[in-house]
Parts: sequence; C-alpha cells; structure tokens
Amino acid sequence: MCGIVGGVAERNISNILIEGLKRLEYRGYDSAGLALINGGHVLRERRVGKVANLEQAVIEAELTGSLGIAHTRWATHGKPTENNAHPHISGNVAVVHNGIIENFQELKDDLEALGYVFTSQTDTEVVAHLVNDALKSTPSLLEAVKQVVPQLKGAYALGIIHTDHPDELITVREGSPLVIGVGIGENFISSDQLALLPITNRFIYLEEGDIARLTRETIEVFVDGQLVNRPVKELDATVSNASKGEYKHYMLKEIYEQPEAIQQTISQALNGNALREDFLAQAEQDFASIQQVQIIACGTSYHAGMIAKYWFEQLIDVPCQVEIASEYRYRTPVIVNNTLYICISQSGETADTLAALRDTQKRAAAKALNICTMAICNVATSSMVRETHHSLLTLAGPEIGVASTKAFTTQLAALMLLILKIGQVKQSIAEKTVTEIIAELWHTPKVILDTLQHNPAILHLSELFVEKNHCLFLGRGTQFPIALEGALKLKEISYIHAEGYAAGELKHGPLALVDNEMPVVILAPKDDMLDKLKSNMEEVQARGGELFVFADEHSGIKTKERQHVVHIPSISAVLAPIVYSIPVQLLSYHVAVLRGTDVDQPRNLAKSVTVE
Repeated sequence: MCGIVGGVAERNISNILIEGLKRLEYRGYDSAGLALINGGHVLRERRVGKVANLEQAVIEAELTGSLGIAHTRWATHGKPTENNAHPHISGNVAVVHNGIIENFQELKDDLEALGYVFTSQTDTEVVAHLVNDALKSTPSLLEAVKQVVPQLKGAYALGIIHTDHPDELITVREGSPLVIGVGIGENFISSDQLALLPITNRFIYLEEGDIARLTRETIEVFVDGQLVNRPVKELDATVSNASKGEYKHYMLKEIYEQPEAIQQTISQALNGNALREDFLAQAEQDFASIQQVQIIACGTSYHAGMIAKYWFEQLIDVPCQVEIASEYRYRTPVIVNNTLYICISQSGETADTLAALRDTQKRAAAKALNICTMAICNVATSSMVRETHHSLLTLAGPEIGVASTKAFTTQLAALMLLILKIGQVKQSIAEKTVTEIIAELWHTPKVILDTLQHNPAILHLSELFVEKNHCLFLGRGTQFPIALEGALKLKEISYIHAEGYAAGELKHGPLALVDNEMPVVILAPKDDMLDKLKSNMEEVQARGGELFVFADEHSGIKTKERQHVVHIPSISAVLAPIVYSIPVQLLSYHVAVLRGTDVDQPRNLAKSVTVE
C-alpha cells in the first residue's frame, strides 16, 4: 500500500509515472519511489516524504526509460525510510506492491537460508527475491511470476520488471485493486484509474487472481495459466475533474460540493415526487423475499449504516443489524435465509468489507441459503460493485480528501432511496410517507446550502478548540451516529482526542470526563428527543462543561454563558442526519487548519484502505 503506477511505451515515461503518483497523493503515503529499465540496468530513486522529493531526485539524476514502475507507500511493515520504500530490487528484478504478504516471515526465512540478503523490513522484498530465484529455472519473467504467486498468502497487487525483458511489464491482482490503462503503442497499470486519466480513458479492470503481461502492443491476461479475455471499458473523462479550484483544501471543496453530489445521487432514482419505475427494478424480486437486513462497513461508512438501521426499522419495519467489517469477518455470524447483505464503501475496495462479503457468499452457498447482496459505492467499476447481486451508486464524484465528506452524505441519500424502494416492494410504507420523504430529499441540497452560510460562525467557534486536547460529541437517535462521525472527523484531521456518545449514556460514565476544559458538541434537531437532549445539556453545564450546540432554528436553544449556538435550517427529523453532518465537518476542518495539520492527508491514514 498505497499507490502503484507503471508502464511500457516507446517514449520516456518517467514524467508520466511521477504525474501518476501525484494524482494518487490523496490516498495517503509516507514515501515514494520509481524504477526504470534503461540500457540493461535498473535505475531507481526513492525518497521519504512527498512525491515532490522523488520528482526532484529523478530530475537531478536525469533518469529516463520506456519501461518502469513507481509507488507511494503507506507503512505496513517497517518505518518510513528510504530502504523500506518501493520499488524493491533483487538482482535485476524490481517490484512494487500494494497490500500485505501475510506469510512473508516464513518466506523470508526460507530465502535467507538460500543466501538472499534483505535490505529492508518490508514484506514486499520477499516477492523480488522469489521472482529472482524462480528465474534460475526459467528464462520467462511471466512463468517466474506464475511460479511465485501460489506461494504468496494475503492481499496484493504487484508490478514487476526485469532488465532482460525491456519491453515487458508483469502485473498481478489478488485482493488489492489494479487496472490496466490501454494506450496506442503503450500500456500502463495503476491501483487507481485516476492516475492514468491524463494519458488514456480506456481501461481493463483486472479481477481476483489475474496475472497480466503488458508490452507496448499487447495485453495478455491469465487465470490459472489460461489466457482469458477482459473487456476494455471507456471511462467518461469528466471523472478527472479533481482539482482544488478556488479552495485551500480538497476537503473544503468536497464539503461545498455536497448539495450538488446529493442532487446527482437522488436524481438517478426520482421522477418528481415519486421513485422512477426503473429504479432498482432488477432487484424487486429479491427485495420482495427479504426478511431482514445485515449492513457491513468500516469507518465513516459504518456510521452511515448505523443511521440506515434506524430508517429500516422505523420506516419500513424491516429488522436491521450493522457490524464493523473487521469484526464481522473474524467471527462466525449466523447466516439467515432471506437476508439482504448491504456492503457500504466509498471506494468499493475496502479490504475488510470485501473479505466479509466474499466469506458470507461462500458460507451461504455451502448451506444453500437464499441471500441477496448489495453494494452502496462511489466507484462503478469497483470489486464490490462487480461481486454483489445489485448495486446503488453514490454519484459523489472523486473524493480526494482522506476524511470522507460528500461520500458519507451521498451514502445516506442512497440508503434512504433504497429503503423507500424496498418499502414499496414489500408494501410496508404508505405512499404518502414516500411522497413526503422524496419532497424533503429534493429540498435537502438547498438546506445544506443554507447551512453552509453559517461557515463564518463555525470558524469562530473552532478558534475555541485549538488549545483543547479532548472533546465529546453528543446526539440522540439518528444523531448518535453523527456524534460518532463528528468525533471521528475531529480526531483524524486535527489529532484532538474526541469521542461520540449517545447523550442518554452520559450518566453511565462519560459525565466523569466533563470539566471546564472539556468542550462538548451537541447535535440538536427539532425531533421528539429534543426535550430529553436539553436535560442532557443541563447535566453537562452543571459540571462546568462548555457547550457548542448545532441546533434547529426553531429549537428554542439560545446562546448564553458557556453555551455557543449555531442555528441550523429546519429539516425533517428523518433526514436531519444528512444536514447535521455539515457543521461537524466544517468544525473539524477549521480546527485542523488552525492547528496547522495536513488536512487532506492526515498522518498515518490512507484514503482507500485495501489492507486489514
């Protein structure tokens, strides 16, 4: 992990590889490197830190070549050092790798016994040595890689080159995303199509277990040693629109893009104040038979699932469970007949969620159970979309900032559309209710625009957080997951320790933390829990806590001593979680900027988590 770019061409590709890495910077990384084949030699440069450091080194060394691989690394084995940066070399073999080789220590022991010397702490270096060793028994780089792959356990995407094969790039996909960019007289690989959009909009999406051989003129894909056909798909070039524009950070830009992103997401499903007849029509038979729902997700997507649980049960009377994918996949959950399994992921490549999906599908098939799987995802070509029975896309556009904003709110919009559809199919929701919620959905982008007008007031509040070390977020009902989400945002980009709680849980522990140094953020829409929430606010103030309240404009909550209030435009209680996401995003953003952290690429984190 975290980003791969590679290519084989007639022209010098060093600049193409560097530009590709720059376009992957949003994913998070700690070092970068590049290797080129030129004149029978491997030319390599690696640097800790930003891609700009690598770019300068490549310019100074005047590295050129028409075959090469490049990488941005997010440490999984070994600290961020130049020796641990990719590509890794063994003899005349160079390798880049995303993912984790789980049995690397066993392989390393065997290789050291054969005399191989390791210069890094990484799991990746074993791959380079294994390929180098396999080449002793075959002159074919492709055959050598085919010998090595069965020895590897884990999730990985690989790019491999060799000096004796100056017109050949070998790539492997097993549990980590990888695409091939198809050019004219040149071909490329990347872990994300975004890296290659400046040079091609034609892609081959590799599937699990694929091994591919690229030359300037040909692309061959093998599965279990057999040549297979993978279709070339042409991508709409508009997805490359991923510049910051007038905004200081991608995160701020993406916060302000939410009205349009939500409008796009709901427009695919709605015709006036009704669901379109063709919306998820292919899933109607499956929806009719489901008796319960199981949502599987990680991080921010898990919070979206928590809100959907309230909606499923409140609106259409369907039982719903929500679990963190990294926990779900390692226990033995009971698979119940006629369950809809919903996997939520911005990228559609989240490793734990994908693994949980695949395991569930295998176990259900083994027991001949009737289940249905569905992906809520922002990437139409992702593994999750391809491997589920049905999918519903969030049309958020590229999200570059590591802290999810528009991906989260469009997930909520998509989940509401899904719930309305299932409710109609099962005849468990009144048409009047459907019409009312759809009308509110159409209105939501305008409410968000109005909420964004409070940005100056939220900036002012954020100044009071800069010197704080801890914070509590409180909400009730569907605002509890928003409290969790607000705490996650604050901690991941400002590095302030923050916790989200259900406000009713205050007396069961968190109240002990409250003193005059503890800011407490309150989410207060006008719903049937408002009076109880006001009592919780009194409990905090009685202990000296300072309140920062995002409250409905008709809530009756006003600013007073040690109680700062930003009034949020009214929205129906059911859709309030979407709108109340906005102020906590803005608060976290401004606090992070004032504290001087790297907002778009916070330390230790990556955008697309394709390893455990």
